[in-house]
Amino acid sequence: MSLRSPSMYNLDDIFSEVLITEKQIANRVSELAEEINKIYEGKDVILISIIKGAIPFTADLMRKLTGSVRLDCIRISSYKNSTVGQGEPNFLDRIQVDLKDQNVLLVDDILDTGATLDRLTKQIVKQSAASIRSCVLLDKVGRRSVAYEADFSGFDIPNEFVVGYGLDYAENYRHIPCIGVLKPELYSS
Repeated sequence: MSLRSPSMYNLDDIFSEVLITEKQIANRVSELAEEINKIYEGKDVILISIIKGAIPFTADLMRKLTGSVRLDCIRISSYKNSTVGQGEPNFLDRIQVDLKDQNVLLVDDILDTGATLDRLTKQIVKQSAASIRSCVLLDKVGRRSVAYEADFSGFDIPNEFVVGYGLDYAENYRHIPCIGVLKPELYSS
């Protein structure tokens, strides 16, 4: 199923359950920004967005940050066209900005096994950043295979495959403004 515009889909056809509404996301992003603003008050911060999934979250979050913010993005593949992580995360490019002595905030859509953020954090430690923190919109605590916890977390979610607000299945559903559990018949056929 290829989705092109909001007028072309019905959430009941895609989701078995809506987990987080557009309004809940907006409210929680504002709360996270307030928490982050307190930590980085008076300091510069470099956001490293793990794309493609974190694009909407990063954009909404960074517009609410009050300090000096720079942005870089990194593409890391771990799901491919599956509903579970496919082994070690594959770094498809590298960070372009110099992180030495900088405050770094990693931004990701979902913390699942922990492998991606753990590996990226280790890579940034080697670049001598002044501080490294992470912010995720969703935390799937029950799936953790690596001892990694985000410094800022939007919502704890059950061990279900979710899409919307940047999260996808085979590059579909990212544009949906809420987050829901994808109907199994849409990925198991």
